[in-house]
Amino acid sequence: PTEKLFTVHGLWPSNSNGPDPVNCKPKTKVPQAQQPIDPSLKPQLEIIWPNVFNRADNESFWNKQWDKHGTCGYPTIKDKNHYLQTVIKMYITQKQNVSQILSKANINPDGIGRTRKLIENAIRNGTNDKEPKLKCQKNNGTIELVEVSLCSNYLGKHFINCPNKIPQGSRYFCPIKDIQY
Repeated sequence: PTEKLFTVHGLWPSNSNGPDPVNCKPKTKVPQAQQPIDPSLKPQLEIIWPNVFNRADNESFWNKQWDKHGTCGYPTIKDKNHYLQTVIKMYITQKQNVSQILSKANINPDGIGRTRKLIENAIRNGTNDKEPKLKCQKNNGTIELVEVSLCSNYLGKHFINCPNKIPQGSRYFCPIKDIQY
């Protein structure tokens, strides 16, 4: 659904040359499916990482993201709550708030068509000149920027250029111009 601000979709451990790992078996002794989400994390997660399709069911979305992606982050990501804490830390303290990065470049959700280069440069300026991965989608004839991936090193501490760009010809490929946010 259309949002005024970008929120977190997930934290996904990835490979730079090959398919990204999914549904890894946790290497910890604690049964992760049963580990409850720390209640102190929920207020921040509800703001930065909502389930945009069902706002009343954030927890199952976070659990699904942990099961599918977070489990592949071991040993950097130790368990489910560490995964959720890492998302909060990356978003807030490591400046991975895409809406804020775009706003600093005067790119706001105003329906104005922009070039891919302008959007990429704005994000590069907010990430120490690292290249993002953009995802666009056609909606009633309008190309909309729907997702921005920011990539970090394996410790999640430094931005890196995003590998595995969306290929030209994909329905999610962002054209050179007329991209709306």
